Amino acid sequence: MTDFFDRTGDAAYTRVYKEETPDILQTWAAFNGAVFATEGREIPLKYRELIALAVGVTTQCAYCIDSHTQAALRAGATKAELAETSWVATAIRAGGGFTHGRLAFKLAENPPHQH
Repeated sequence: MTDFFDRTGDAAYTRVYKEETPDILQTWAAFNGAVFATEGREIPLKYRELIALAVGVTTQCAYCIDSHTQAALRAGATKAELAETSWVATAIRAGGGFTHGRLAFKLAENPPHQH
């Protein structure tokens, strides 16, 4: 996926959303704007951006990693905070593999009934 990532050129394709589903795009933009509003939220913007970065790292979305890294830096995040955020996401992703592995053991002990 990242082979196709073009920070400046890819935004041009937003025109398809504008042409085909402008109502949904407008609703999403308003929702996204509310989530990342600079004021009026309990969690400071820097932390919301770091959360978004962690989700981007977990889902491996180059666009999210790019945009939320830049937004986190603008909101005052340090490189150390970016590093710790990435490690948290990595630990959670690895933990998911660990716990789902246990599910495999459980299913191996209790195979489904054959019909």
